[in-house]
This record gives sequence, C-alpha cells and structure tokens, in this order.
Amino acid sequence: MIRNMSIWTRITDALSALAVGEGLSAMFDRLRKPPERSIAFTIAVIALGAKMAKADGQVTRDEVTAFREVFHIAPQDEAGAARVFNLARQDVAGFEDYAGRIEGQFVGHPDMLRDLLEGLFHIAMADGKYHPNEDAFLERVAQIFNISEREFARIRARFNPSSPHDPYTVLGVTPDMSIEQIRATWRSLARDNHPDMLIARGLPEEALQLAHKRMAAINRAWDEIRDKAA
Repeated sequence: MIRNMSIWTRITDALSALAVGEGLSAMFDRLRKPPERSIAFTIAVIALGAKMAKADGQVTRDEVTAFREVFHIAPQDEAGAARVFNLARQDVAGFEDYAGRIEGQFVGHPDMLRDLLEGLFHIAMADGKYHPNEDAFLERVAQIFNISEREFARIRARFNPSSPHDPYTVLGVTPDMSIEQIRATWRSLARDNHPDMLIARGLPEEALQLAHKRMAAINRAWDEIRDKAA
C-alpha cells in the first residue's frame, strides 16, 4: 500500500501526525527506516533549502523550478510541499541544528548525505549564480555531514560553472594515477550510482534526476580523461 502512495501524500500524512507546536526537527527522529527514510530525505532537502534561501536573501522562481526538476510535485501535493517549506522557514532552529539532526538520521548512510548535499547544490545554482554565502552555507553543511573537503570540492566542481573544469576532480582521482586505476574508479562510481542501488539505499524515486545529472558528469569526465590518454 505504501509503495502506491506518492511521497508527497506520505509527507502530508507525517506532517498531520505532528503534535501541536512540534516542529520539523522532531520529525527526523521518527523517520529512521525505509520507506520512511525516503520521506526524511525529501523533507531534509526542503527544510535545508528553505534555510539556504536566507543565505543569499531571497527565494527565486528559478530555485522553485530547480526543486521541481528533482522532485516532481503533482498539483494536489503542492500544498504539502509548501507547508514543509514554510515550517522550515519559520522554525526558530538554525540550519546547523537541522543539519545535525539530519546527520543523525542518516548515520551509517553517508551516500544519502552526499545525495542531499547535491540536491542543495542543484537548488543553489538554479539562478546561475553561486553566492559566497551559499558556498559558506553548503561548506558548513558538508562539515556537519562529515563530508571530506576533497569530496565537497568534487561536488562543487560539478555544479559551479565558475570553478575550473577538472575531470580528475569530478572523478575524485589524480593525474598521476594510471588509466587502469582511473577506469576502475569510474566503473565503481557507475555501479554505485545505478538507479536500483540508489532506491535501495532510500533515495526517493522522485529524486533520481539528481543521479542522472551526476552520472552524466561522471561519464563526461571519464571520456575526457580517456581521450587525453589515447
């Protein structure tokens, strides 16, 4: 039955179960296992996205469109999505508190935290600009998520057009590695980012667009390195 419900219907049900006066922060403690984890993932992206909107001072139509590119929202579910966003925006808790609770939600699932960070990058870059305050926000979230500086740089290199394009950074490899080692890394990334693998670890089906963009960047980086080595 749960599989046939849209994630937004499940989110609305979860919100309806909140006690009066209880904020989103308390919800994360309740959503620790699949399929509830996929609900927590989506709520986390909306909540931190709402907090990030304050980083550059405004929420643009492009940012709303970017969110819709990742999470397909049916007209009947728009009210539920808006309620999550408004709850996060009005909550007195700071983004670091949110990020800390989310990190605790996904203990043992670092890939989910990376997926979440990528969703935030996608929204941040929607207007074509990467504001210094957004960079500081995302870097701090990455620290709370225990994402290494190298991994953060790798994600930023794929999303920020002003970053120097470096296919080695995108794959997380170095030019002094052999082509066989780089190929092995590329194959491992391709395997780990297969849609079935992502759904199995709790990424909602609505968010698979993130994985498609990631794989396109990974494959493009590998093609560049392979062609250079040929």
